[in-house]
Amino acid sequence: MVVQTFTAKDYKTAVHNTWCPGCGDFAILNALQAALAEVQVPPHKVAVVSGIGCSGKAPHYVNAYGLHTLHGRAVPVATGVKLANPELTVLAVGGDGDGYGIGAGYFVNAGRRNVDFTYLVFDNEVYGLTKGQGAPTMIKGLRTKGMAEPAIQDNINPLALAISSGYTFVARGYALQPKSLAQLIGQAVRHRGTAFVDILQTCPVYNDLHTKEWFGEQIGGHPRLFQLDDTDYDPMVHDPTNLEEVVAKKVQAIAKSYEWGDRIPLGVFYKIDVPTFEDQLALGDRPPERRNIWNRDLSALENSFR
Repeated sequence: MVVQTFTAKDYKTAVHNTWCPGCGDFAILNALQAALAEVQVPPHKVAVVSGIGCSGKAPHYVNAYGLHTLHGRAVPVATGVKLANPELTVLAVGGDGDGYGIGAGYFVNAGRRNVDFTYLVFDNEVYGLTKGQGAPTMIKGLRTKGMAEPAIQDNINPLALAISSGYTFVARGYALQPKSLAQLIGQAVRHRGTAFVDILQTCPVYNDLHTKEWFGEQIGGHPRLFQLDDTDYDPMVHDPTNLEEVVAKKVQAIAKSYEWGDRIPLGVFYKIDVPTFEDQLALGDRPPERRNIWNRDLSALENSFR
């Protein structure tokens, strides 16, 4: 029996890419394709779901099932895809405006469920597709060249929000470090539960503050961006039944997520292995006829829609 080995090229399409030259989205796309090759999941067993925005085009460029949905709705659609076909490896992708603005309610509630899929957010702090308005992650008082005035609202901290909402894998990557980003996405895909990766992404057209040069600066002889793997930081909850440990790890991770400026950590901030939403559907305190829902004969239901 010949076992097929997949490479990053197997996850590429011939669709013409219309992102702006120099956009960090290119590097994220390459990292995503490399991660899928590293995990060795066949393209026909992958589904990529997106919302609206520059990142919404991502499914067009990945050789897999793709759904380009409505603004802010990538997460609930990805949830439905995974529950409808649990054999698929499901990824939701979206921008910070799509996910943390109009999609914020879905973002929070996805953490409560812990459905087994991965959510990647392309975080460039602006609404790139609609000419550079400040997005929810734009820091109060800052003004990019795409903004008429400085931001007057406080920014959200997506990592802290994800941790407090119940996500079981929470991480941050950087678009222009594609090798480490691919490894991080691979970890997220392998994780059983809802995995979330906030990806710092450069937008050379509208964000002239947090640029490739800014992220790459050396501060006091140290790089601004550093990997948590290179420190003694431990994101893992080793005993999920120990509430004190769970709370302590969440507090530690939230505190670490607020490090921003001269030093910005990358990597996994929080991880816990607990039953998924699917596990609870199949094995919870439910009558036998309501368990193992994916083994039911749905032909009568399907025929009713024909």
